[in-house]
Parts: sequence; structure tokens; C-alpha cells
Amino acid sequence: MSRVLLNVEEYLAEVLALVTPLPDVERVALREASGRTLAEPVLARGDVPAFANSAMDGYAVRSADLVPGVTLHVAGEVLAGSSEDPVFGGCACVKIMTGAPLPSCADAVVPVEQTTPVEGGVRIDAVVERGRHVRHAGEDLRAGDLALDAGVRLDAHALAAAAAAGVPTLACVRRPVVGVIATGDELVPPGQALGRGQIFESNGTLLAALLTRDGATPRTPDAVRDTPEDLTAALDALAPACDLIVVSGGVSVGDADVTRIVLEAGGARFRHVRMQPGKPQGWARWGAGGVPVVALPGNPLSAAISYETFVAPALDRLHDRTTPGWSVAVATEGWYSPPGRRQLIPVVLDVDTTGRQLARPAHRRGSASHMVTSLVLADGIAAVGEDVTTVAPGDLVAVRRLP
Repeated sequence: MSRVLLNVEEYLAEVLALVTPLPDVERVALREASGRTLAEPVLARGDVPAFANSAMDGYAVRSADLVPGVTLHVAGEVLAGSSEDPVFGGCACVKIMTGAPLPSCADAVVPVEQTTPVEGGVRIDAVVERGRHVRHAGEDLRAGDLALDAGVRLDAHALAAAAAAGVPTLACVRRPVVGVIATGDELVPPGQALGRGQIFESNGTLLAALLTRDGATPRTPDAVRDTPEDLTAALDALAPACDLIVVSGGVSVGDADVTRIVLEAGGARFRHVRMQPGKPQGWARWGAGGVPVVALPGNPLSAAISYETFVAPALDRLHDRTTPGWSVAVATEGWYSPPGRRQLIPVVLDVDTTGRQLARPAHRRGSASHMVTSLVLADGIAAVGEDVTTVAPGDLVAVRRLP
């Protein structure tokens, strides 16, 4: 059966044309917003830090009093969270802990490592200048400053910034609802006994976890048998409640590839994409509402790579956010790549002492399409061009870090 042959970018453009940004916005508590997309800017409710505080454990001092070897009387102590503002005169200081508010009459902090306890106080072994080891009020943000812009993917760091800005809830794009269908007569739920020719179903678990990671709400029924009736029923059941449906398995040209058979009857487009793994791909619209359907290969690694390459960018478009770009890494090991196809291989990323990003295959057998365990150690994907058949140690490769 002849199929249109496309490169990765051409097929991705077809998939992205299926979806448009969701218009729905909802206000969400910080701890429920992970993976979502910020729909409105976040402004700081007050200065960050809110007050001048110590960056070190040590002694709050008046810098004008300092000369090497001077002994200062310790007039008090301030801990983090204290509301006290001790007053001290010349040749005195206050013991202070990291994060504690700086006394109003102090203008610097001497770290404890640069002092020596002596009778009558503390000896200053190293002079510090005015402002040293002090975190000034508003040093990070002033009240009303932009803390996060709309369109930001709300990961742990973004959520921490919102919390530091004093914002308890965030306006977020609604989580897309995505149906997940794993097809195959050979699929058995984990924990059950395997018969001859059967395997444990893993793609439903994989895709649901990836969708959750990327800010979607997955709907994942049990694996569907390889009959047109069963797949049709599963699609009909999911379509009314979903913004997108992802199907794994049955997308090739075989007589039993039920996903292709069912979807083509409704006008689907199935393609061969110049990539490895993941050559057979397809898309369709289903039901009266024309819900987008993206059909992925059933081999576990093919499904995972296809998700990262096509489904994750589609989710980014639903969220109206930017898809992470590619960077460059130095290969530390050699491997082979198929001619005429872009190889997308799970890699382990590292950085050497000079700051160069390094990449090596995450699995000793490269990117064989059934090697789901190659993703366990991977923290990125490397892309090898269609015209490259050998990657040698020291070669530069394009890489994208996984979220």
C-alpha cells in the first residue's frame, strides 16, 4: 500500500493543524497548577525580599566600625522569622542567622567563618564593606513587577516564583482532556498471567503519564481488541468528552492493522515519516464534533518518541505555549543511524568541566523500537540527520531535553 512520504516537520505541521488553543481559563490553587499554562501575568504583591535580611550566618555590623582584628560586643541575636529590631551602638554587633531581618542600625554582615569568639565578644578577622552579605528589600522584585508572563509552562520553578510573589492562585488554561486507546489482541494488563504470544500492555500507562506531565487530563480505558467494532466503540465513547484522542498500535499497512482500517474509512490520513523509530503515523477527525485523533505506532519506544515529536507539540498548541527548542551536544560514544531517516534516539545528557553539553545513547542497543527500557535513564532525545549514517565520538548532535 502506497503512502505519502513526509519529513518530520511536514508531518508535524499536519498534526498541529488539527488543534487550536483552548479558550477556557480557570483559576487554580498553586499546588494544583503544575504542568498547566499560565493564562494571565503574575505581578508581585510586594517587594521580594520583603525586608533586608542576612545572606549568611554571622554578625550584623556597622561597616564604619570595622578594622582588622577589632573586637565587638555582641548585643543580641536575631533568628529567621524574628520581629525584633535590636539597637546597638559603636563597637557592638548582633549575632544573626541566614534569612533573619537585618537590624535597622546595621549595614553589613560578617560571616561567622571570618570571626573568632573572644572574651567580651567576637573578633572580626576580615573587614567587609557596606552592604556585604545583605539581601536588600526588593532586590529580586519590586511590588507590581512582573514575576511570570502569560504563556509560561508552570513547572516547579515557576510555581515557586509565583509563591514568592505572594500569589495564592493562578489563572490557567484549562487542562485538555485527552483520550488514550491502546489497541492489540496481544495486550494483557500487568499482573495477569501471560499466554503464548501475549505481552503486558504498557503504552496506555506511558501515554497517560506523559499527558499528565504535560498538563492534560488523560482518559484511559482498558486496551481495545483488534476489531473494528471494538475500536469504533472506544472512539465513540471518548470523543464527546475529549479535546484530542491518541491511539497506539495498528497504524501500519497490514491486514490486521485495525486503527488504519477504522480511521481510513472516516477519511484519515496515514503517512510514512522519514524518522526512526516511528515511520508509520496517522491522523483523523472523529465523530460529529470532529475530535482530532493522532495515531501512533504500537512499539513502545516508537510510541514514546512519536509522542514527544508530535503529540507534545499539539498539547503545547492547545495550551498556547511555546514548544521547547533544540540545543547542541557532543557525542561521547559512536553509533549508527539508518540512511534516509532522521534518527531520534534517547540519550543521557551531561556537562563536562568546560561547560560543553554531552550526550550518549541511553541504551546499549540504541533506538530499537521495542526497547521501552531505553527511556528509563534518558533525560533527552538526540536527532541525527537523514543524510548521516554514523555518529562518531566528538561529533555534534541536536538534542532536546525531556521535561
